[in-house]
Amino acid sequence: MIRKAAAKRYAEAVLQLAKEKGRLEEWAEQLDFIARVLGHPEVAEALDNARLPVAQKLRILEEYLVGLDPLVLNLAKLLVARGRAHLAGDIAEAYRELADEERGIVHAHVTTAVPLSEEEKQALVRRLEEATGRKVVLHDQVDEGIIGGMVIRIGDRLIDGSTRSQLMALRRQLEEARA
Repeated sequence: MIRKAAAKRYAEAVLQLAKEKGRLEEWAEQLDFIARVLGHPEVAEALDNARLPVAQKLRILEEYLVGLDPLVLNLAKLLVARGRAHLAGDIAEAYRELADEERGIVHAHVTTAVPLSEEEKQALVRRLEEATGRKVVLHDQVDEGIIGGMVIRIGDRLIDGSTRSQLMALRRQLEEARA
């Protein structure tokens, strides 16, 4: 929890700078790249080595992060200098979420018992956009365990229209009626 909160604070600061510079998407890609580099086992091991001076760690970092915006590179250096390189992935994720929110985008995670056709996906996106008033990015997955229908999660909202949940509700009603 503390790790996520710290990552969000960094992401908020970076987002503010990215908005000022008009580089929301470019910086998102660069933060993802930093997360991949700092998360690489060999790089992480070198950067976690307490016997390695910070100046040498920063030189190693600069070798891997060629071509980044100087401000984004400074964030990576700051994380390494403060021993917080492990936050890079969480920062990139929090930044994406904040940037999407800034642009009015929500992510809908949909689970169905059978794969949706492209037409069904497009129709679902349209309905969700009407319901939320925002642009929707659909992430779909198949889980035969829900039997039929679908389960939709948007942020912390859950819409469970699965056959499984309806059958479980019916079962509870029948058990209550028997009691």
